[in-house]
Amino acid sequence: MRTRGSLLRIFGLCLLAGVLVAGTLLPVAALAGVMTNQASETVESLSAELADEPPPLVTTITDRDGAPIATLYDQYRIPTQPDEISDAMKWALISVEDRRFYEHHGVDWKGTIRAALNNTSGGDTQGASTLTQQYVKNYLINVVYRDDKAGQQRAQETSISRKLAEARIAIQLETTMSKEEILTGYLNVVEFSRQVYGVGAAAKSYFGTTPDKLTVAQSALLAGMANNPSIYDPWSHPERALDRRNFVVDKMVENRKLSKDDAEQVKDEGLGVLEGGPDKPPANCVGAGPENGFFCQYVEDYLIEHGMSKDDLYTGGYTIRTTLDRRANHAAKESAERQVDKTQENVANTLSLVKPGKDRHEVVALAANRDYGPNADAGQTEFSLPSAISNVTGTGSSYKIFTAAAAMERRVAGIYDTVQSPSSYTSKVFVGGGDQCPTVAQGTRAYCLTNASEGGSGSMTLQTALQTSPNTAFVILEEKAGMGAVIDMARKLGLRKTMASNAATGAKPNPKGDSAEVRQSQAEFFGPSENSPGKGSFTLGVSPTSGLELANVAATILSGGVWCPPTPLQSVTDRDGEPYPVQEEKCEQAVPEGLADTLAVGMSKDDLPGGTAAAAAAEVGWNRPMIGKTGTTQHNGSAAFVGGTPQLAGAAMVFRPDRPFGGLYDGGPGNVTATEGDSGNMFGGKTPARTWFGAMTKILEGQPSLPLPASDPSYERIN
Repeated sequence: MRTRGSLLRIFGLCLLAGVLVAGTLLPVAALAGVMTNQASETVESLSAELADEPPPLVTTITDRDGAPIATLYDQYRIPTQPDEISDAMKWALISVEDRRFYEHHGVDWKGTIRAALNNTSGGDTQGASTLTQQYVKNYLINVVYRDDKAGQQRAQETSISRKLAEARIAIQLETTMSKEEILTGYLNVVEFSRQVYGVGAAAKSYFGTTPDKLTVAQSALLAGMANNPSIYDPWSHPERALDRRNFVVDKMVENRKLSKDDAEQVKDEGLGVLEGGPDKPPANCVGAGPENGFFCQYVEDYLIEHGMSKDDLYTGGYTIRTTLDRRANHAAKESAERQVDKTQENVANTLSLVKPGKDRHEVVALAANRDYGPNADAGQTEFSLPSAISNVTGTGSSYKIFTAAAAMERRVAGIYDTVQSPSSYTSKVFVGGGDQCPTVAQGTRAYCLTNASEGGSGSMTLQTALQTSPNTAFVILEEKAGMGAVIDMARKLGLRKTMASNAATGAKPNPKGDSAEVRQSQAEFFGPSENSPGKGSFTLGVSPTSGLELANVAATILSGGVWCPPTPLQSVTDRDGEPYPVQEEKCEQAVPEGLADTLAVGMSKDDLPGGTAAAAAAEVGWNRPMIGKTGTTQHNGSAAFVGGTPQLAGAAMVFRPDRPFGGLYDGGPGNVTATEGDSGNMFGGKTPARTWFGAMTKILEGQPSLPLPASDPSYERIN
């Protein structure tokens, strides 16, 4: 019975061989016809997939000068040409996997029958796939189905239709590709271990060399791994890897590509791999390092937000030239860290810098006191502190910029008009105040407030109010301009994502009528509605904010009211060097140029004596024309400074990133801590302003001192 069964199995394999040959001809039997039809359908599908799906490549991110800062990838692969691979590597692979590679035409019938005879006679199980067939299978597994477990299983199943399809594709490949192209294709797509794919990456990361310089010992190790990378990993299983390498060396002797004496010398060598694991770059923005990682992360977020999938970003082999100015970023990081230690618990200090312009707003630097990275114990974080809507408790009085601009737009007040700023004020429009405020209806209290110690009182010009920051003056202006205009101004000048976000807002009625919660945007939460004039606290900057968007607000003002998206991109090219079109928003005239220029003049006194940032400016000897505005939130738990010159705009924020509610204590540079309770002494003119001025002084050193634009008389005095 065993002999009969063996013969039947051999007959079946012979039939399969006949069907493989007949696959390109008319079927000669019903069974063969069914198999061929199934294989044909599979071949057509797989051939299309092989043609349409290029192998994953490494995406490179560079700074503005083209110097690489990071690589993004799912598979670490360095494409290699045929003449860039050593003969030792080629013959090691051929000797162990397909000795008859240069003799067959895609399918080795002798090898198939030999393997069948051995397998059915109880000998060691042998495979019969040629390198061409293995190239097909590896391409399907590592490229076409790399994220599809079911597809990978289909590519490895032992069904006759799959074998037929693989064999016929292999035969087709042999008619369109040379042997050298097939061998190189295999060596470029095959997996090794630890996210390393292809001989180019393997040579570099395993041995610190290039594939053209691979020795016999190195080549034999890599050729042996191709069969099962995890089992023969030289760091995890060195003895097993050594045995496998020596097995390949023996196969090279059998194939007359290596003498016995040379083989014995090779076997005496150690594995020779680099100590500690493969030398390959990090696969994400961690590779940009603790200083440039936040910028890299913003590039990734920006591209995904603008239509590129993360998979495409990590596999497309793009070259992304960014707007990162490393010198400026270093100065920003240095200044942020000088004020707040990188390991200081629950204190983040960030600085975002944007270059103004009427056709582009280029992001120059994104820095924080904390290092970018995965080690939380060392104070590192991979959260986008400078660019995301990360400051949960807000940026305080910096939002008074929007109230002032809305008042100017609505013809309520010009920068030289007098505005009222009593020491305390109870709103006649807004409600929702605390217990200290008077009741205006059952269960409803008026909105009331006082000026902080950094604000003035009495009456003053709008320009002086922007300099000294009295709370009451800007709530009164909110009442006159209307909350809708103020909210819209915040969005127009640059807080696009901030106003659209639902960070720290409440729920609103679900339009579908079901119980699922629908979060309000910040614009909806603070803005007017059918039953509410809006929330008067908006001008005090109590809502979560993106530091980068706040910096872009200053850039918009300094660009004559032209808003542009804060772009981190100079260019993006694909694997072939062709431009990749990123669909960025177009620049727009957000507010009239005269309004923006006059607002800039209105904000030009904060660094001068009497201004809330005067002490920080004097500390570095600042003497350039600039715009600026400080901000501090309730309990002194977060603060900000936003400002700029005609060359560069920026925003610095200090806040509590982990446990947001509470105070911050400023004991001077390097002595900033989060307090246990609600008390604190932080103001925008302290840590944030010192961070801003410390960085900007260095960055602008050697550049000319440029004047601010002249104000428009129609926005100077309205009343």
